[in-house]
Amino acid sequence: MDKPTDNLDYLDKADNLKTIETANENPSFFEHRGNRKNILVVFNFVLLAIGSLLILSPLWWMFATSLKTMAEVMSFPPSFWPEDWLFSNYIKTWEAAPFTRYTINTLTITILVVIGNVLSNSFIAYGFAKIPFRGKNILFAIVLATMMIPGFVTLIPQYVLFANLGWVNTYYPLIVPAFFGSAFNIFLLRQFYMTIPTELIEAAKMEGANHFYIWWKIGLPLTKPAIATVAIFSFNGAWNDFLGPLLYLNDENLYTLQIGLQVFKGQLSTQWNYLMAGSLLVLLPVILIFFFFQKYFIQGINLQSGGK
Repeated sequence: MDKPTDNLDYLDKADNLKTIETANENPSFFEHRGNRKNILVVFNFVLLAIGSLLILSPLWWMFATSLKTMAEVMSFPPSFWPEDWLFSNYIKTWEAAPFTRYTINTLTITILVVIGNVLSNSFIAYGFAKIPFRGKNILFAIVLATMMIPGFVTLIPQYVLFANLGWVNTYYPLIVPAFFGSAFNIFLLRQFYMTIPTELIEAAKMEGANHFYIWWKIGLPLTKPAIATVAIFSFNGAWNDFLGPLLYLNDENLYTLQIGLQVFKGQLSTQWNYLMAGSLLVLLPVILIFFFFQKYFIQGINLQSGGK
């Protein structure tokens, strides 16, 4: 009885013979085949180019608006190109409010949130993946179920809790929750830890290593793509957070960049050119971080790349 691999080899050879016979009967066979591939490549390129232009058009509109005068911004029909490229709008935007102070505040919160999310979520995920204990699956299901609870449902109870703790008008409500984990990040990291061979963990235990040492020395280095993904998500969420600082911060010296941008919005009018300039400046770090770490981000989304 022939092996399955032999049958597959036979079919491949038969297909190759048919292709050669077709090419001998019709010399333009390979030429037509190559033309179809070229047409498909061009079609995909055009489709991707159109999609990219549609996605980047709002960003271009922000950039063009940031270089216009208010008269040009309010003119009709609107223009896609500024008449005068007023890069001085960016200097005026930065000087309109203490944005240097706002940047320091935002950076402080963001760094601490990223550290808290990476450490807490990775440690909790390691426990769910590699530490056996009774009721682990039930507890993990409860953690995942919290993702179905809308954030606005817990908004008032959280505010009451932090107000009773005396944390209003401080950074604690914005930073401390990051050190208690989040369901999505725990799930993402747990899937990566599941790909680490159990034999590797057992070998480390035989050498006298405890779970904390194994997590720190083995788990974290092997899950760098997932860690980078969690860090990017955390940075993006903390850097762009508007609702949290709006609720808990009353002192102007504690304001973040997202709150500071509201200086350009009045009750009767909005300085759109300065607002767009400020929004682009705030958006720039997020774009740069994703640009430089997109390789790790893509690997982190692929749950099958853990442990490789």
